[in-house]
Amino acid sequence: MKSDEALAALAALAHPTRLDAFRELVRHEPEGMSTGSLVDASGLTQSTFSTHLAVMARAGLVTAEKQGRQQIQRANIDTLRALMTFLAKDCCQGSPELCEPLLAELSCC
Repeated sequence: MKSDEALAALAALAHPTRLDAFRELVRHEPEGMSTGSLVDASGLTQSTFSTHLAVMARAGLVTAEKQGRQQIQRANIDTLRALMTFLAKDCCQGSPELCEPLLAELSCC
């Protein structure tokens, strides 16, 4: 992941509605969630929420797939993994024991 891609992803997640929606989608992987379910959970109007989805999609965080009459939204786990790797890549400067607590926390999930 390049810096500009990381910045786009971080900017997209730097809004409470988008962060909550993305975390909800991550919890619902791999099946995803219908757009309607996400809208209901957010308490926003369809048009307002669609704007948030578009921001996340442009950042590569969310993908959509049509299933019948519904749009199923999914978190792009590859982008999440790339972002996390980008943020931690230069971590610890040769002292991996400093990152062990982070890795242990991630492995429990």
